Amino acid sequence: MLFHFLRYLQPTHYFQLYLKHGASVFPKADLLPDEVVTQLKPDDRYESAVAKAYDLSWQAIQCGFVGEVPAYTVFEALSVRDNYHFIRKYFHPAWVLYVLLLRLISFRNPFVEIRSWYATRCIKQLQAGAYTVGYSNWDAYDSPMLETCPKVSVVIPTLNRYHYLKAVLEDLEQQDYQNFEVIVVDQSTPFDADFYKAFNLDIQLIRQEEKALWLARNTAIKRAKGTLIALSEDDVRVQPDWISNHLKCLDFFGAEVSAGVFYPAGKSIPKARSFFAVASQFATGNAMLYKHVFKTVGLFDRQFEKQRMGDGEFGLRVYLSGIKSVSNPKASCVDVKAGTGGLRELGSWDAFRPSKFFAPRPIPSVLYFYRRYFGNAAARLALLRTVPLSIFPYQFKKHRPLLVVGAIISVLILPVVCFQVFSSWRLSSRKLKQGPLIESLND
Repeated sequence: MLFHFLRYLQPTHYFQLYLKHGASVFPKADLLPDEVVTQLKPDDRYESAVAKAYDLSWQAIQCGFVGEVPAYTVFEALSVRDNYHFIRKYFHPAWVLYVLLLRLISFRNPFVEIRSWYATRCIKQLQAGAYTVGYSNWDAYDSPMLETCPKVSVVIPTLNRYHYLKAVLEDLEQQDYQNFEVIVVDQSTPFDADFYKAFNLDIQLIRQEEKALWLARNTAIKRAKGTLIALSEDDVRVQPDWISNHLKCLDFFGAEVSAGVFYPAGKSIPKARSFFAVASQFATGNAMLYKHVFKTVGLFDRQFEKQRMGDGEFGLRVYLSGIKSVSNPKASCVDVKAGTGGLRELGSWDAFRPSKFFAPRPIPSVLYFYRRYFGNAAARLALLRTVPLSIFPYQFKKHRPLLVVGAIISVLILPVVCFQVFSSWRLSSRKLKQGPLIESLND
């Protein structure tokens, strides 16, 4: 493992599986191009030269390096001090303290842990996106793909959101790239077929009686005429160059997946996602990929139907298959976050905050995903990291007096939370026993 303490802070991150499945993305530091190394910040404060090299590799990936440099396949064990140095540099101090406490209660040598934690106290956290590895030739790049104009199929499942869907379809009417179709899988009640007559688009309308998101996407992909699939949603807004910027990204980086960036309405793109990078997540609301990717890894797993993380699970399959996926800020979209329709109607909009008091926490599909790929130990670490935070309502997070109230409430409802987690674990075990419901794509 690159730095061992990442197992506490990112126990179910895609890159945790780089050695187990041979899908390492961390480039060997001594093989990085000179023009990249000059943009990074070597850190001589580590105890060992190996830790310094690993830090450079981490920087390269986190700051946007997307290259073909050979990656590490074996990692040397690093000192406890170097591990504390690393997490202090890249994570909030509260999480550093969290790791120290975990290490102490798991019977690590308390003298070594406390001494290493204290010795690295001068290491300050770097702000996310503080510097990046830029690609200055992007603007001047003439994409051959834009010249050949391959067919793109834009997939949009919708459920009781005609008002929001209208805005999305109007955005697609304004695209500067013209060779595309729109496949809408409409699960709405009541169903309004006449709604689609108002748009100057090549719309392939599929009426689906069953309210099932992943079935809808799978059906659309199988019906798609394009060699490329663009995945969108019914409550986003996209710019006129949305399709063309996805295509250009695939071409520019020689990638098979362009993973677009979301940002909330009224905000801007988060600094940490404002530059090209190796994609560490996949969201079906904004992505473009070759249709043949689905032949390689299969369609979406229907174990996630009416639940969460089906897109994350698909993205992990893409990653483990060695398929290059690039996070693309140029193909960003506004996440409107519609207050009605969609997953909200199915009762599982939030993965960690159940809508009912005794409902499972997290949604069972989340634990199914964690346990299936990362194992039970990593799943428990993920629960330890996420469940306590999920007890606090969103509005408490930036309000200190409310945080105190939230802490008191958390203690009072702890028995209920334990019951919720136990229920989720039990239900995820049933999913694991049944196994994945992944259909193959065949022409």
